[in-house]
Amino acid sequence: MAKLLGGGSKDAEDAALREWEEHGAASKFYDIFTVAGLRVDAVEPGRVLCTFTVPPRLTDASQRMHGGALASLVDLVGSAVFFAGGLPTTGVSLEITVSYLSAARANEEIEIEARVLGIGRTTGCVTVEVRRKDTGEVIAHGRHTKYLAVSSKL
Repeated sequence: MAKLLGGGSKDAEDAALREWEEHGAASKFYDIFTVAGLRVDAVEPGRVLCTFTVPPRLTDASQRMHGGALASLVDLVGSAVFFAGGLPTTGVSLEITVSYLSAARANEEIEIEARVLGIGRTTGCVTVEVRRKDTGEVIAHGRHTKYLAVSSKL
């Protein structure tokens, strides 16, 4: 999966963008742009742990990670944890909340950990914690509720 998401190096990032261009996957551009370099460190039922080095392209003028990029990571990793639990779908987002407690900086390594809080008949809820890899300081805390019914007419 790390290869698919860019592997973290500039060359790998460029290769991911070239692949996008070659396949005309315009609908995936945002994902590739945002998550190129995301590394999956652990996958177990109900839990996914990833590491990400904040690229300068996802920072503002003061070199702090843009809140929208961080929210995208909460969305992506929060959705992936449903697969880790064996569900056949990641569902449709009903609600995403993110509390921003600090800011990650360009080239800083962060961890994103998602855990399932509960899965009902048609919905599921996860919590996502984003923290500094070196100190464990929490940067953001997210909560993601998803509609999971596979045969929905929505």
